[in-house]
Amino acid sequence: MNAYEHLQLVPNSDGSITRLVKLEEIPPTPDLSDPTLVFSKDVTINQSNSTWARIFLPRQALDSPTTFNKLPLLVYVHGGGFILILSPASRYLHDFCFKMASELAVIVVSLEYRLAPEHRLPAAYDDVEEALHWVKTGGDDWLRVYADYSKCFLMGSSAGGNIAYHVGLRAAIDDHLEPLKIRGLILHQPFFGGVGRTESEMRFVNDPILPLVSNDLMWDLSLPIGVDRDHEYSNPTVGGGCRVLQEMAKLGWRVLVSAGECDPLIDRQKEVIKLMKAKGIRVASYIDEEAGHGVEFVKPSWVMTLINTLKSFVVFEPVTEE
Repeated sequence: MNAYEHLQLVPNSDGSITRLVKLEEIPPTPDLSDPTLVFSKDVTINQSNSTWARIFLPRQALDSPTTFNKLPLLVYVHGGGFILILSPASRYLHDFCFKMASELAVIVVSLEYRLAPEHRLPAAYDDVEEALHWVKTGGDDWLRVYADYSKCFLMGSSAGGNIAYHVGLRAAIDDHLEPLKIRGLILHQPFFGGVGRTESEMRFVNDPILPLVSNDLMWDLSLPIGVDRDHEYSNPTVGGGCRVLQEMAKLGWRVLVSAGECDPLIDRQKEVIKLMKAKGIRVASYIDEEAGHGVEFVKPSWVMTLINTLKSFVVFEPVTEE
């Protein structure tokens, strides 16, 4: 299998890539008189870096926004292997965040970040960290009026889960995020790697969504020049894990990992779950026996399975721990 062909990419002589896939995008609905269940609008975060966010505001937030009934804040980071063109405006991501806002009664801030290889890691981490600071300064009136800054969750899917993990490490030791208070991380099928092959990577070597050759190419294009997949950005378990995880545990953060047994990355995800638990973090996990990587793309009905799992986590009710 040719990884470039599988991902529909063309490498360029200057180190950039041409992305052949053009996904359907839909506009936001910012008019608060619109009959929709969830309003949405686009806001600029850093014009120089072309980073922005789409904010999703549930209609119920308009009912008497006081200190006592403001809504939790869910900062969401999309996937795409750090290299593929997805955005908060992509139809799937828009619909997903719309459903989360409606079903969970949360305000969702869906982020756009710079892509590799034009902007290799840690550029995406820097962008999402900057976005958190933008949120905490009350960069938008919807957030200032309707969001409960004391209940913030950082969530990411696939590569976005990797970004949420690493930005979470930064946020755990950031003394300048107040009044924003992160209460936990939600890692949906987080994208981790390593030099040595795992059993699940070999078992699903030709996975239709994430074959091993495409997995490797994504890391080759996104990691800093000159490092391998055992760099901490890819493999959080190297060296026994980051010491900041212990600080995260002291803060009382909870982490939810959503995964699938048919995902080539499942062994990596289980290793990170084990690592976080060893550091004293309260980790809950939901592992679907039949789900593969990106199951929500091939089986849209599965989205509600994920959202129902998130419901218990966001309101701090018990989630079954593995």
